[in-house]
Amino acid sequence: MIRRNRLDMPKIVASQNDWIKLGYQLFSSSGIMGINVDQMSKLLKCNKSSFYWHFKTKDEFIDRIIAHWISSDTHQIIKLVDTELSGRAKFENLVKISFKKDAHLDFVFFLKRYARKNKKITKLIDQIDAERINYVVKLLIEMKYPKKEASIKAQIFYKYLIGYHEMIRYKKQEKDYYKEVMNELNHFIKIK
Repeated sequence: MIRRNRLDMPKIVASQNDWIKLGYQLFSSSGIMGINVDQMSKLLKCNKSSFYWHFKTKDEFIDRIIAHWISSDTHQIIKLVDTELSGRAKFENLVKISFKKDAHLDFVFFLKRYARKNKKITKLIDQIDAERINYVVKLLIEMKYPKKEASIKAQIFYKYLIGYHEMIRYKKQEKDYYKEVMNELNHFIKIK
C-alpha cells in the first residue's frame, strides 16, 4: 500500500468537496457523460492529479456523488422538516421544500438511466424511494391517518411529486407553486 503525505499532493488542489459538488452539478445536467476528469479539472482550475488524490477511481467518485445526493436530497430535507412540531406543520414544510424546483432535479433521471447497468445503484434508489415514502407515512400517521391509509396516500404523494417535477422540468415554476400544489394534494390528502 502506498502511503501519501502532504508533500505528495499536487501543487494546485481542489478539495474533495469541490470535486463532489462539481460532479453533482455535471451529473445533474449531463449524466455519466458529464463526468470527465480532464474537463472537470479545467473547470476547477487544478491539476487532474487532484482528482486521483481524493478518489481512487471514477466509480468511487460516482459513489461519493450519489452519497452527496442522498444526504442533500433526503436526509437533510428530513432533518429540516423535523424541526417543525406538529405532523401538519412538518407535512406543509415537506411540500414547500420538495415541490420547489431545483437546478439538480435531473440528477435522479440520469441516475436511474445509469442504474440500468448497475444493480447496486438500482437497489440503492429503491431503498431511498422506500425511505422517503416511509417518512411520508410517518408524517401522515402524525396527522391522524390510519397506518394502511397513510401508506397508500404516501405512495400516491411520492408518485405525484415525481410527476409534478417531470411536468415542470423545462418550464418556469410559478411563484405560488405551494398554493397550487396544496390545492391539488387536498384532493387525496386532507390536511388535518
